Amino acid sequence: METQKDQDRIERVVELSAPVARVWRALTDHSEFGAWFRVRLDGPFVVGEVTRGNISYPGHEHLEWVSVTEVMEHERLFVFSWPPSAIDPDTAYSADAMVVVEFALEAIGDERTRLTITESGFLQFPESKRVGVMRSCAEGWGIQAQNIAEYLDRS
Repeated sequence: METQKDQDRIERVVELSAPVARVWRALTDHSEFGAWFRVRLDGPFVVGEVTRGNISYPGHEHLEWVSVTEVMEHERLFVFSWPPSAIDPDTAYSADAMVVVEFALEAIGDERTRLTITESGFLQFPESKRVGVMRSCAEGWGIQAQNIAEYLDRS
């Protein structure tokens, strides 16, 4: 399920066939995150620190990954931010402009997890590009939701 709210955030909810602890590890261990997200990260996610790497998704290998880990509430909430220029490299943004991605986990019994992925901060994109950027990001999170589900099914 996907929703778009007030042109500032998108939300996708997916139910995964894995316990919360397993989903948490797939999200927050940088090697596992890289495997399903298709990014090679140089180091772990650490609150308050920058994580760098390169996208390994075919056709996007030239793109650099730069994020700041904002929150890691064990097995509940993982939040990072990244610059809007990662999504829209053709527009100049202020140095402190960031888009925020949240992964919220909720147990559904012992062996399933509801993962809510929220991306916000779209109002800082030019109005002429906002709807297209949001559509592209929503499609991207749909692909990533499928990627993590398939990754967890294999591991």
